[in-house]
Amino acid sequence: MRAAAALRAHLGRRGAFLLIIGAGKVCWGASFLASPTEMPGLRPLTQHCSIGCWAWLWIVCGAAAICSAFVRVGRDWLGFMAALLPPMVWATTYAVAALSGDYSRGGWVAVWYLTSHVGVIMWASAVPEFEVPPPPRPAQEGET
Repeated sequence: MRAAAALRAHLGRRGAFLLIIGAGKVCWGASFLASPTEMPGLRPLTQHCSIGCWAWLWIVCGAAAICSAFVRVGRDWLGFMAALLPPMVWATTYAVAALSGDYSRGGWVAVWYLTSHVGVIMWASAVPEFEVPPPPRPAQEGET
C-alpha cells in the first residue's frame, strides 16, 4: 500500500493520466502485432506501410507517454504530444477514407478519435497539477 501511495503522490494527476493513456496505446499497438487485421478505413495508411509498422507508432508513442508520466510537470509535454500523434493519424486517415468514398463510416470514426482521444488528451494536458485556492475575499464591515 505504501508503494502505491508513493507512486500516486509522485505521479500526480497529469502523470497518472499519462501512465494510463500510455499503457492503453501500447496495448492497442500490441494487439495489431499479435493479430494483424485488415481494416478497410485504414487503407490510406496500409498502402504505404503494413499495419504492423503502424502498430509500432502506437507502441512507441505509448512508451513515450509512460516515460513522461514520471517527469516533472512542465516537462511532461512530450508525453502529451506523443499521446496525440497516433489518434490524430488515425482520425485523419479515416476522414480521408470517408471523403474518398472508400469507407463510408470513416467520418464517424474520425470524429470519435477526435473527441474521445484527441479532445480528452488536450483537456488533460491543460489540467493544472494542483488547484490554486481561491483568493481570500476582503473582510466586510462588521465581520471579524
